[in-house]
Amino acid sequence: MSQRLQNLRDTFKEHKLDGILVSSPENRRYLSGFTGSAGHLIITRDDAILATDFRYIEQSSRQAPDFRIVRTGPDFDWFHQVLAETGVTRLGFESDVLTVAQHGRFTKALKEYSQSAKARVRLVGTSGITEEIRSFKDESELALLQKAISISDHAMDSVTPTVKAGQTEQEVAWRLEVAMREHGAESLAFDIIVGSGPNAALPHHRAGERVIQEGEPIVIDMGAKYQGYCSDLTRTIALGDVDDTFRRVYDTVLGAQLTAITTVQVGMTGSEADGLARKVIEDAGYGENFGHGLGHGVGLAVHELPVAGPTSKGVLKEGAAFTIEPGIYIPGWGGVRIEDVVTLEKSGARVLSKAKKLD
Repeated sequence: MSQRLQNLRDTFKEHKLDGILVSSPENRRYLSGFTGSAGHLIITRDDAILATDFRYIEQSSRQAPDFRIVRTGPDFDWFHQVLAETGVTRLGFESDVLTVAQHGRFTKALKEYSQSAKARVRLVGTSGITEEIRSFKDESELALLQKAISISDHAMDSVTPTVKAGQTEQEVAWRLEVAMREHGAESLAFDIIVGSGPNAALPHHRAGERVIQEGEPIVIDMGAKYQGYCSDLTRTIALGDVDDTFRRVYDTVLGAQLTAITTVQVGMTGSEADGLARKVIEDAGYGENFGHGLGHGVGLAVHELPVAGPTSKGVLKEGAAFTIEPGIYIPGWGGVRIEDVVTLEKSGARVLSKAKKLD
């Protein structure tokens, strides 16, 4: 945790901050180790404070030994105390996390403190500072991420061979959830997607009561959570004989994915990486049917930095972990998506997902 804190502190000069208020649950856990559902971190150049309520005092003391624990209450006396002790004058906050109501309460508390202490403290909006740091995965994170990925791999490979015509999407989704739990998942990373037939044309379809039939595409998108880290895995299967459209679309998506996996490099922008797969799909005549980006970062959140999409200007760096998941969606017929998680190394992408794909 000490290195993560230092990495965050190293950004203060660039953003002209004396400290930062961290409210995001994922950022809070990443920087402190605290897994509770309520609390804020206040990190300055010389101090690291975890402010939480009575319910989490003992838990936070155990999980965040590098932090000074401050108990919060119904008023903001604790905040006044922290401001006085740290002497910050420009305190950053996560503008895309803090609600308007929370911002109003902190602003009011700052005004009260400034009047009583005769010191001017400003809240400064920031975005993506800790998220950018989180985009690099160290060895301990990769080990947890790999465990989450392995859980979903095993569940996918154990359940998909047992899918039969006549089963509903919900039945398959439930068996996938049970399998992930049995293999060690602490929870689902997100609601399981099982889209069959025309429903496979809906990228974020929720598993419903539709009965699965032979010969149609079945898109399964699922993820496990293990010690906070998420996996994200998509496979497209079909039962029995398939038509020429399925084979053509599946082969195009698989070719696009493999092209991106084998050619993505450190230093590419997210847009350039996206273009590797998009060109394959466009050349096959399905450009208008690939409506989302190539992929996204995966870690403590199932969607985080980096982002690989048509307009993504961020640079892909060594140590990033992200999905490569091209897809083709044809209204009324269905769709195909294939998704793996990779980590980017000097030599290129290393695939972490191992679940089987169609021959």
